[in-house]
Amino acid sequence: MDHFEYRHGSLHAEGVPVEEIAAMVKTPFYCYSTATITRHFNLFGEALSGVDHLVCYAMKAASNQAILKTLADLGAGMDVVSAGEYSRAVAAGVPAGRIVFSGVGKTREEMRVALEGRIRQFNLESEPEMHALNEVALGLGVRAPVAIRVNPDVDAETHSKIATGRKRDKFGIPISRARDVYREAASLPGIDVVGIDVHIGSQLTDLAPYRFAYKKVAELAATLRSDGHDIRRLDLGGGLGIPYGRSNDLPPLPIEYGRLVKETVGHLDCEIEIEPGRLVVGNAGILVSSVIYVKSGEDREFLILDAAMNDLIRPAMYDAYHDIVPVRESPSEEALARYDIAGPVCESSDMFARDRKIARVAQGDLLAFRSAGAYGAVMASEYNTRPLVPEVLVKGDQFAIIRERPAIDEMIKRDTIPVWL
Repeated sequence: MDHFEYRHGSLHAEGVPVEEIAAMVKTPFYCYSTATITRHFNLFGEALSGVDHLVCYAMKAASNQAILKTLADLGAGMDVVSAGEYSRAVAAGVPAGRIVFSGVGKTREEMRVALEGRIRQFNLESEPEMHALNEVALGLGVRAPVAIRVNPDVDAETHSKIATGRKRDKFGIPISRARDVYREAASLPGIDVVGIDVHIGSQLTDLAPYRFAYKKVAELAATLRSDGHDIRRLDLGGGLGIPYGRSNDLPPLPIEYGRLVKETVGHLDCEIEIEPGRLVVGNAGILVSSVIYVKSGEDREFLILDAAMNDLIRPAMYDAYHDIVPVRESPSEEALARYDIAGPVCESSDMFARDRKIARVAQGDLLAFRSAGAYGAVMASEYNTRPLVPEVLVKGDQFAIIRERPAIDEMIKRDTIPVWL
């Protein structure tokens, strides 16, 4: 469910007509719904009721501070993967004690920054990283709380580029070596082992891979406790998928996921950490674009939009599907047409959809890409010297620009020409 719906023939974001936002902000732009973000975050709390838990939003999905502040005020923790994300989370009001630091390539400087802020936990991914963290912690006179990420060799049955739990993936240590690695971690004076971390991929639409992975984690927790380790937290990652507008990608509900968590690891009396990102913000955002031209090809019609792959890269990178709808509702099914929908960037991959059936549109009409809140604006670039797309947050009948579109002159002035030129 989201809060984007037609009223009187016009698409609204909560109580605000999208056309009204477009008139002020100009296209393309991202628009987020506070009500949808709030609802989806709270679903996880309800799903894990009765279990000691912390929901750490995976902020790589969308990291605008207005979104982070919205979630922080709801009690969210944050899952970060860089010092930049850590600093963003803190600036948005998230206490460091609710921040988990993931990622395979943490630098010593990033470790230092997070340790000085008294971060909740590092999710360690390798033995070299563990030794580096131990040295940094000792240099600061502290102990670093860690969970070690294990790779359970589970195929999440998702897109290959967002699968993370197979033995050929770069993430974590092989679960078969976990006892040795935990033994080594316990011997390091700057390391405080607090739990186990696992994450198998993104956009999962089936609970079976989770069940398989979490059972492995439960067995490992029991083994590590028998070895004398105080395993008191289980970080179970995120990855639960969202519907992108096609019937074949309908995911389980958070309540079903929560039931699975309780069934597989609830008996361990551990604090549960989960890291949803896409499900919290994915359907809470749309990308709004204008039709520049309707172009006739040899055997098809093209819609050339002012949004491009640099604004929303998921179709080019993952062959991702987004439902694309007119902002002004079509009066009847008879007005449908088939288009190839493309952006203006000089790349053949700047294509959002092929042979897509939508309402017939004309030059200047507005289109909305649904389910664009996750991995949209956060992955945008300035390719072709195109300004970063602005972001807008709606709450009820109010809206605010939460990231301005930079001027082209501002972009150019960031360059420096050497004195010899």
